[in-house]
Amino acid sequence: MTLAPSPLYTDPVHLAPTDPSLIAAPDGSWWMFYTQRRAREQAGGHTWVHGTDIGVARSTDGGLTWTYDGVVAGLDPHPGRNTLWAPEVVFDGDRYHMFTSYIPGVPDRWEGHSRTILHHASPDLVDWQYDGVLPLSSDRVIDACAHELPGGGWRLWYKDEAHGSTTWSVDSPDLVTWSEPVQAIGGPPHEGPNVFRLGDYYWMITDEWRGQAVYRSLDLASWERAGQLLDEPGSRALDQGFGHHADVVIGCDADGREVGWIFYFTHRSFGFAADVVDPRRLTDVHVAVLRADGNRLTCDRNEAVELDLRRTV
Repeated sequence: MTLAPSPLYTDPVHLAPTDPSLIAAPDGSWWMFYTQRRAREQAGGHTWVHGTDIGVARSTDGGLTWTYDGVVAGLDPHPGRNTLWAPEVVFDGDRYHMFTSYIPGVPDRWEGHSRTILHHASPDLVDWQYDGVLPLSSDRVIDACAHELPGGGWRLWYKDEAHGSTTWSVDSPDLVTWSEPVQAIGGPPHEGPNVFRLGDYYWMITDEWRGQAVYRSLDLASWERAGQLLDEPGSRALDQGFGHHADVVIGCDADGREVGWIFYFTHRSFGFAADVVDPRRLTDVHVAVLRADGNRLTCDRNEAVELDLRRTV
């Protein structure tokens, strides 16, 4: 049995990986793209969460071990130091598409500056072509997530901070042209939507900063609230905080049963780096197992995780 370690991955340079997005590469390896927050940054305010690159780690053993592979080059279309967050990477059968949140400069505050979502495309996950800014519902948008529609084409969800930090969506036949935006999930403020199919339903999880809210749907259009995950402290090493901004990969366990592997990040309450101003800046990526039980989604974050991304479906 191949059990995943806890934590699964920690960025070796800046010590604060967040917002993981996983994708299979052309050679069969798995790549994890993530926001490379800068825990060691000495400037004040929230400078440490800005000026960030998109980091990359790779795994050749089904996700059990990850090797840091630097940052994605060529994503920033503008001169100077700017901010890239929350990569979402999908494959359309021909090209890979990356959607990243973009903030000009290196602000020292969370609020008060524009946020847009950029689109890049690549044949190999290495060389990325800039395809512009997505035409969305405001200039305060972050955290893209894309999923194929059952009738063809794609839907992309995202957080709109100008509309109460709720989830909105746009459709596209080709990931190039886009429909008018509509609200998909209202209610309490949230971010980081992620959509996947497991069992009889489509599921959406969103980060409410107190765990992951769960919604279910039969058609990717009408969503019903269906509980919460990762909202209680875990017992595994460094997995005590809320589970934040997650990605889900669908696969099979050793007995051939369909499961989801949820990759999320947590903040530490203590640190191991003397040059980090606040140990709560330190983050780690963890993995847990999701199961669909009828109209419920379950996750025991304390369960040992039998992980092999080579058994994806």
